[in-house]
Amino acid sequence: MAEEQSSGCSPEACSSCAHAGTCESKKADMRAPANAYSQVKKVIGVISGKGGVGKSMVTASLARMMTEQGYTVGILDADITGPSIPKMYGVHENAMGSDEGMFPCIAKDGTKIMSVNLLLERESDPVIWRGPVIAGVVTQFWTDVMWGDLDFLLVDMPPGTGDVPLTVFQSLPVDGVVIVTSPQDLVQMIVKKAYNMAKQMNIPVIGIVENYSYLECPECGKRISVFGESHIDEIAEELGIEVLGKMPIDPQLSEMVESEKFYEVQNKYLKNITEKFQ
Repeated sequence: MAEEQSSGCSPEACSSCAHAGTCESKKADMRAPANAYSQVKKVIGVISGKGGVGKSMVTASLARMMTEQGYTVGILDADITGPSIPKMYGVHENAMGSDEGMFPCIAKDGTKIMSVNLLLERESDPVIWRGPVIAGVVTQFWTDVMWGDLDFLLVDMPPGTGDVPLTVFQSLPVDGVVIVTSPQDLVQMIVKKAYNMAKQMNIPVIGIVENYSYLECPECGKRISVFGESHIDEIAEELGIEVLGKMPIDPQLSEMVESEKFYEVQNKYLKNITEKFQ
């Protein structure tokens, strides 16, 4: 299939394909043009092999860290059926548009956000769309949204390796991805799925962030491995990638999410990551 060939294949498979030698040009042609009013320097995808690992929490934490360092940041919420970024930032108004495109909503810390929740009449309305429609909306968030001048655009992807991650990798100029995981028994297989998809799409893997890594006792400071002992260091070494941080179960971060004040968060668990994005 043409999609499989454009997503990266082995030389042996390519040599027997009717499209041999054209994969790279076909891949370049599939990238959708950015909106004329967008000047985005770096596009970073945040992915996970399974749900429930706190991927949106990590995405927002990365955005906060970069904003604190003086960078201009946007978040493209590509998790169409489970959007959470706007609520975390306390953004509830509807996105506005003009003949030139849509304006992203702006959080109190200056982060620009586009999410399907900003287009619905009611935030609680379910998005009951088939995969191709969802993928088309994600592409429109790139082509039709006037992001303006951004140093970084973070793309919060849905979990897994389905339509939306494939669309993002093929349609957006993704400079690299961060894999989010948690310390559970299935983590090795799940991380490898996400890693292998990125590699097959020729997208650099910047590193791994482990969320829910531990719980720190407020009385004695002892670290409790709620979800089991971490094996992320061994997995990262096997894959030849870097562990970018280990985020614990932090009640203060959870409170910021519930109070919709994530724009005030200072995440001390992710350090010196921005230089990896350059």
